[in-house]
Amino acid sequence: MSNYHIKHLEEYFQVYRKSVRNPEAFWEEIAEEHFLWRKKWDKVLSWDFSKPEVTWFEGAQLNITENCIDRHLATRGEKTAIIFEPNNPEEEAQHISYYQLHDKVCRMANVLKEKGIQKGDRVCVYLPMIPELAVTILACARIGAIHSVVFAGFSSNALATRINDSDCKIVITSDGSYRGNKSIDLKGIVDKALEECPGVAHVLVAKRTKSTIEMKNGRDEWLQPLLDAAYGDCVPEIMDAEDPLFILYTSGSTGRPKGMVHTTGGYMVYTAYTFKNVFQYRENDVYWCTADIGWITGHSYIVYGPLANGATTVMFEGVPSYPDFGRFWEVIEKHKVNQFYTAPTAIRALAKQNLEFVENHDLSSLKVLGSVGEPINEEAWHWYNNNVGKKKSPIVDTWWQTETGGIMITPIPYVTPTTPTYATLPFIGIQPALMDEEGHEIMGNQVEGRLCIKFPWPSMARTIWGDHDRYRDTYFTAYKNNYFTGDGALRDAVGYYRITGRVDDVIIVSGHNLGTAPIEDAINEHPAVAESAIVGFPHDVKGNALYGYVILKETGETRDRDNLRNEINQQITEHIGPIAKLDKIQFVSGLPKTRSGKIMRRILRKIASNDVSNLGDTSTLLNPEVVQEIIDNVV
Repeated sequence: MSNYHIKHLEEYFQVYRKSVRNPEAFWEEIAEEHFLWRKKWDKVLSWDFSKPEVTWFEGAQLNITENCIDRHLATRGEKTAIIFEPNNPEEEAQHISYYQLHDKVCRMANVLKEKGIQKGDRVCVYLPMIPELAVTILACARIGAIHSVVFAGFSSNALATRINDSDCKIVITSDGSYRGNKSIDLKGIVDKALEECPGVAHVLVAKRTKSTIEMKNGRDEWLQPLLDAAYGDCVPEIMDAEDPLFILYTSGSTGRPKGMVHTTGGYMVYTAYTFKNVFQYRENDVYWCTADIGWITGHSYIVYGPLANGATTVMFEGVPSYPDFGRFWEVIEKHKVNQFYTAPTAIRALAKQNLEFVENHDLSSLKVLGSVGEPINEEAWHWYNNNVGKKKSPIVDTWWQTETGGIMITPIPYVTPTTPTYATLPFIGIQPALMDEEGHEIMGNQVEGRLCIKFPWPSMARTIWGDHDRYRDTYFTAYKNNYFTGDGALRDAVGYYRITGRVDDVIIVSGHNLGTAPIEDAINEHPAVAESAIVGFPHDVKGNALYGYVILKETGETRDRDNLRNEINQQITEHIGPIAKLDKIQFVSGLPKTRSGKIMRRILRKIASNDVSNLGDTSTLLNPEVVQEIIDNVV
C-alpha cells in the first residue's frame, strides 16, 4: 500500500521527501492504487511554467462520478453519502445514500442530455445549498458537461457576466432560497440576469420556497417533473484526464472575474488525497464543511474530496446565527460530526456570543477542527481550541486558493504539532518558496517574502477560461518559473509558514476574496461620484471590512450624505452582491496620488485602520495636503 494515510510526523517527513524527490513516481503510485481509471496514462506529468502548460496523467481516461459514486455501490451502497441539514431546524434532515445519490445524479444527467447538453457544454448552476446543487454538478461531470457554479448571493449583474463569459447554454436555479429568517427571490435575479444573456436556451427551476414566480414560456421549466420522468441510470461519459471538469470564478484585482478552469484527473487525485489526510477521515466518520458549494471549498471539500473517499458529508443550508447562535453546535451534536471545517469569520462571530450556546451541546464526537478562507487570528484560534475542541481536537489552519484546487499548506491532525496563526508545513508534494522583490528565492528560516510554488501539483488550475494570456500574466510572470500566489508569508525558526495576507488589491472579507477594482467601478457609476478608492481595515468579526473614500462630482454636493452612502451601497449590491458592501464611506475632496497618478492605497489603508503614526514620506505626493484633510475627517 502506498502512503495514502499518514499517521505520524516521521512518516509525514518520509512521504514528503519522497513526493518532492520524485513527484511523478509518487503521484503515479497514489493514482494507481486508489482510483478507478478506464485507461491508464501515457505520461504522469509534463510541464512548462513559462507558457504555462501543465498536464497530469496525460492520456488517461476516467469519469470522476464513477470514482465518487459507482465504485462505492458494491460495498457502501446503503451508506449515507450526503446529509442535508435544512435552514430551518424544524424541517427534517435528509440522508441520501450512495444508491440514492446514484439514482438522482443519473436522472439529472439524463434531463440535461434531453435538453441538448453535451460533453464540453457549459452549465450555469445558481442554486442555494440544497441537494439539487450537489446532484447537478455531479450530473454535469457524469455527461462531460462543464459546470460553472455561481454563488447564490451574487447579483443579477455578476451572474450575467459569468454566464456570458463562459457561454453557458442552460441555467439551473430554484424559485428562491432561505437564509436565516429571510427568503431570497433567486428566480427573479436569474430573470434579470438573462435579459443580458442571449445564449441561454433553458432554465430549470427547483422548488424550494414555493414562492410565486414568473415562468417564461418555452424557456423555463420546473425541474422535479423532468427528474420524475427521467431514467435512473446513465452511462458515464469517458473523459480525458485533462478534460475540463468545471469553471469557477474568482475576483480579480483588476476588472473582470477570472474563470479558473480545473481539469478532471489531477483534481480528483489531489482533492481525495488531501481530504483523507488533512481531516484524518475514517470509514464511519461524519464530516461537515460549512462552506457554500458556490466557492472552491465546497467543490473540493463538500463534494469531490469526500465522495471520492466514500465519506458521509454534511450539506448545510443555513447560517450560524439562525434560529440562534447555537445552531452549528446543535448540528454537530445531532449528526455526531467528527470533522468540522469552517471559516475564521464564523468562529469570531460565535466567540462574541454567550458561551452557553456552545456548552449546551455535546461536542464529544469532534476529532478534528478545520479553518479555511483566511489566516485565523490567535484569539479566535484559542477560543475554538478551548471551547469547541476542548483542547482534544487539533485545529488544521488550511491555506489554499480557488486556483490551487486543494489544500496546500496545513497541519495534519495528530501528526503536525500546531502553533496558533500558522498554517505550518506544506502538504505532501507541495514545494513552496519565499521570494524577495527582485525575484530571488529567500533561503533559510526566520524570513519573510512573497509566497510562490515552484513545482506543479495535480489539482492546479490549468488556465483562465478564454484567456490564457491573462492566466500567464497573473500567476507566472512576477517570478520566473514559479506560480505566484499573490500572498505574502513568513517562515519561522522551525520552517512553519504563516500567511501574512494579500500583496495585491484583493481584500479578504469574511473569507471571500474581493477585488477592489470591480467595487470601485460599481461606485463610480453613481451619477454623483467622480472617483473612489477602496481599502480594507481590520474588523473583529469579518477579519477585514471595506472602507471607501469617495470624491463627489459637485464638491458642494448638498444632498443628504447618509442617503448617498445608502445609494452607493445599493449600487454595489446590484453590481456585485451584498457581500461587497462598504462598512464605512468617507467623502473626500481628493485622494493621495503619486506624480504618475497612482493612488497611494498604503496611506489610505493606514488611515482606515486608525494607524496614522507613521505614514512615511508624503512630500513626494502630487497633493500631500489632502492626507491631513482625510485624517481630520475620518469616519
